[in-house]
Amino acid sequence: MKTAAIISKPGKRELDGIVPQVAAWLKARGYEVVADAETASYSPGVPVVQRGEMAEKSPEFALVLGGDGTMLAAARAVAQAGIPIMGVNVGALGFLTEIPLDELYPTLEALVENRCQVETRSMIHCHLMRGGERIAHYDAMNDAVVGKSAIARMIEFEVRVDKDFIASYKADGLIVATPTGSTAYSLAAGGPILAPDVDAFIITPISPHALTHRPLVVKDTSEVRILVKSVGEEAFLTVDGQVGVAVLDGDEVTCRRSARQVRLLRLTRRTFFDVLRAKLKWGQR
Repeated sequence: MKTAAIISKPGKRELDGIVPQVAAWLKARGYEVVADAETASYSPGVPVVQRGEMAEKSPEFALVLGGDGTMLAAARAVAQAGIPIMGVNVGALGFLTEIPLDELYPTLEALVENRCQVETRSMIHCHLMRGGERIAHYDAMNDAVVGKSAIARMIEFEVRVDKDFIASYKADGLIVATPTGSTAYSLAAGGPILAPDVDAFIITPISPHALTHRPLVVKDTSEVRILVKSVGEEAFLTVDGQVGVAVLDGDEVTCRRSARQVRLLRLTRRTFFDVLRAKLKWGQR
């Protein structure tokens, strides 16, 4: 039997009606439905599978009901198995969960009839080194951020791309973003928007002390190395704004393109630029 996974955002009241209906719709078309614990709470009787174990069920696709945060968490959970993801926006902005709720069932129809396009998005892999030992490592769809806590002093970084020294920064933090992540924290910090198929990373300082320190775009075949030289009180390496670890003076964060990719299910009629116009309220022709 075919399997479909449902992942959703906890605490969304409107999902009380949506999740049982979607599960019933999929079952009627021959799918075994599994869900994470958050989703199963909306639809008792649906088997619970932890997000980190979804890949073991080999679902044909994962349906994500929520906002971009839910999508990012789902991507990190299933990307390693190459499971396609369909993101339906039950959140706010929704750059990644770009399918509106009123298009849920037409899009599912297109999916089961093999009329959906699969778009691959690159991920970034980062690891934290301390005293020659790897302390932590992560894959991210959007970005890796070395940043201070709310009350900490400015951080000093030394940044290299491959063997080339770029600059020493004094800033509130530093973002290394994928093209997908270019519309997230990096954009808010003044970084450029990249089309998803551009093979690049963006290095964006957060509130730099020197106004001449601007965002930098580099090839994603490069390795970005961030040496943390002065932390002050508290600072963290944060991945996709969701998981992370504390960093100390002398730590080094290395970022490179991940071997994993995220596979997004999309309708072919909506382009990336259509999404930009809709989400950023750009003027129409």
